[in-house]
Amino acid sequence: MKKLTLHIVALLLGTSAVGQILPNFGGQRAGLSTLTFLKNNMNPRSVGMSGASVALPGDAMSVYTNPAAVADVHELTFATSNYFVGAGANQALLSSIVPVGAASAFGFSMNALTSGEMEVRTEFQPEGTGQKTYANNVALGVGYSMQLSDQFSFGVNMKYIYEQLAEYYNHTAAVDIGFKYNTDFKDLSFAVAMQNFSGNSSLTGDHLEVDFNRTRGFGLENYTLPNVFKLGVSMKPLEMDKHSLYTLFELQHPNDNAENYRFGVEYDYMEMFQVRAGYAFNIFGQNLPTFGFGFRKNMGAHPMQINYAANPTQYLGLQHVVSLALSINKMER
Repeated sequence: MKKLTLHIVALLLGTSAVGQILPNFGGQRAGLSTLTFLKNNMNPRSVGMSGASVALPGDAMSVYTNPAAVADVHELTFATSNYFVGAGANQALLSSIVPVGAASAFGFSMNALTSGEMEVRTEFQPEGTGQKTYANNVALGVGYSMQLSDQFSFGVNMKYIYEQLAEYYNHTAAVDIGFKYNTDFKDLSFAVAMQNFSGNSSLTGDHLEVDFNRTRGFGLENYTLPNVFKLGVSMKPLEMDKHSLYTLFELQHPNDNAENYRFGVEYDYMEMFQVRAGYAFNIFGQNLPTFGFGFRKNMGAHPMQINYAANPTQYLGLQHVVSLALSINKMER
């Protein structure tokens, strides 16, 4: 009984300590960045593990997850994913990886979000004017990754970003930078990445449907992009003939919210079927674990991968992400 009491006290103290270690510092910055579609996770493998993916080996989605891992891909690869945002909004990603020799590769991507059709509403016609309006965001990326040694790789991804909200628009650019270090111990890897690094930007335009009770010559303010610093580690503690297990940990420091911590696990059977789960700490509205699965099969000599993940959120419901990837194998079957 004494041991049980001590364990309960230790658990309560540990919970209290975690509450002190993970304060909401930075939470007051929520909503202070623009072009937030760039924060949506378009990689189902990553979503299934709550975003703990910066240290994973390279795959078809590394163009989006960590540009340093692009050099791990040695086959011409194409991928597409779709994120069902909800409320009529939809986001899609197209990517390709083109190897250059045995130690480097180029990556290309297009990330686009569309709001769907929306009613134009004014102060005097709150039910709608009969007109329709749209919101569209597009990011076009070109990147390069190189293995500087057998263990260390580096990658960079440049992005042109276009935003259109009704009659307003914005053009800007951003860069992703990543580093990855691999060891020989149980596939232990360390990775660091900075995503969406850029200066401030603002919308352009001066058209107002209704200027009642508004001052002429209003100004459009500048806002920073949602850049995030990621530090992660991955390891394969279990590897048998048909079974393997990946475990992952990642710290994320966004410029527009509080720091958060993510844990993920991936079980693989015969490199054919994968099951994933993860949990994120210190994220407002994210109280439940994420989950997902993947299936790999060859189409002739060409590997094909299908991934799905679900993210149960408190306010937006169950969100879904799905992807399809195909690698062109130059080797004979």
